[in-house]
Amino acid sequence: MVPAMFASFEFAGHEMRLGQARALYWPAERALLVADLHLEKASWFAARGQMLPPYDSRDTLERLADAVKATGARRVITLGDNFHDDAGALRLDAHSTGMLEALTRALDWVWITGNHDEALPKGFGGAILPELEVGGVTLRHEAKPGETAPELSGHYHPKLRINVRNRHIARPCAVMGRSNSGAERMILPAFGSLTGGMDAGHPEILGALQPARKIEALMPASGRIARFPLWQAAA
Repeated sequence: MVPAMFASFEFAGHEMRLGQARALYWPAERALLVADLHLEKASWFAARGQMLPPYDSRDTLERLADAVKATGARRVITLGDNFHDDAGALRLDAHSTGMLEALTRALDWVWITGNHDEALPKGFGGAILPELEVGGVTLRHEAKPGETAPELSGHYHPKLRINVRNRHIARPCAVMGRSNSGAERMILPAFGSLTGGMDAGHPEILGALQPARKIEALMPASGRIARFPLWQAAA
């Protein structure tokens, strides 16, 4: 049974489930994938004089724990930029530290590093890798230019801007590209609480998924995946 707030679709020959909470669940692997947690982003800005609510890490970790519970995941794979900077882990408060330690003890946890946290500390448990291949799909932080094999990544924080009842709104989304050979690549939305976003149709995102013949945004809606065309190669 698909958990509430998740919607199923096929990616690279595998069933995947995309959640409105910005997580991707891979049932066959019992794995929950999240990108761009950016833990301790608020404290990084605070040190530079820009005060933000200091609860981003706690909120992000609570939502992650909720997604694990909803899906029954036994494995968590993070797709880079787990902390906002290399010193972010040192600024976690005691509550957030305890939550993170409990999660990494209870689950098979893989940290994939990103450009914000290349020196990710080992103290929280779990494996630390630059990338990982699972079921023929490469998992990395940033889409590799010219990649023609199945790939899941993050980095760009895609958001889709749509008009709903004469209101313009922006929502996190996944962006998927399909090449002429049929290979699929997908950029996941940012999971962190203070991560902002880049327009899903931005040239940087479209360029990151080349070569492609079709690129579309994916959003879960009422138990299904809504697809929004972003780019298509000329016939």
